[in-house]
Amino acid sequence: MAREDGRAAGAARSTTRAGRTDRVGALSAPAGEQRDDEKTDRDQTEQGEEARVATKAIVGEKVGMTQIWDDQNRSVPVTVLRVSPVRIVQVKTKDQEGYDALQVTWGHRRTSTLNKPERGHYDRAGVDAGRRLVELRVDDASSYEVGQELTAAIMQPGERVDATAVSKGKGFAGTMKRHNFKGQGASHGNHKMHRAPGSIGACATPARVFKGTRMAGRMGGQKVTTLNLEVVQSDPERELILVKGAVPGPRGGMVVLRDAVKAPVLKGGGS
Repeated sequence: MAREDGRAAGAARSTTRAGRTDRVGALSAPAGEQRDDEKTDRDQTEQGEEARVATKAIVGEKVGMTQIWDDQNRSVPVTVLRVSPVRIVQVKTKDQEGYDALQVTWGHRRTSTLNKPERGHYDRAGVDAGRRLVELRVDDASSYEVGQELTAAIMQPGERVDATAVSKGKGFAGTMKRHNFKGQGASHGNHKMHRAPGSIGACATPARVFKGTRMAGRMGGQKVTTLNLEVVQSDPERELILVKGAVPGPRGGMVVLRDAVKAPVLKGGGS
């Protein structure tokens, strides 16, 4: 009986191993197909990332905020951007630099303030020196050429744009201002700890403070992008673009405008 039981157990183990082998084979057989699918997904993702690059962009200066009235006499808050004609200094392509971009400048600058590399860069392009050089990433730069000027007419009313700028620096700020903490109780038992953040860690476990804990620190002064802003007016003659809503950065700060890469889809099916 013991031998028969041992043989039965051995047969069961063999069957189990065979089943495992079959399952492993079944899983390993379509592995190539999964890799192909993953490759396809990766290619689609890369294509999607390439498609998310803006098709047109321009740089301007933030003047300030005001309000205008539309056709129905409704007040529209707008940010006024001064967009001087920008000159293309260099056209970067995928064949040479690995990506498409436009290096532009605007305004004017005395040649005596340039160092030799900067002067040679402008002389090679045949473009007058500007205030600074800015790179604008675009989907396809083949239609642009060195020396070409881009004006405010590149953005039309009704278009959706993304505004990128360096936000206002707020200095060292506490948790209530920086992270919107509500603060501690202002009534019984609280003594000069109303705006304190409170506990920041545990006891013996984990015996440390986790990285990324929201605490007081320097606030602002970072690159910020506001998405899907609407262009209300575009006036190339006065070199102005009016954008609905707030744009990051202080007055006089540089702002990069590009057509929205995540434009909302309207109910009617338009974008």
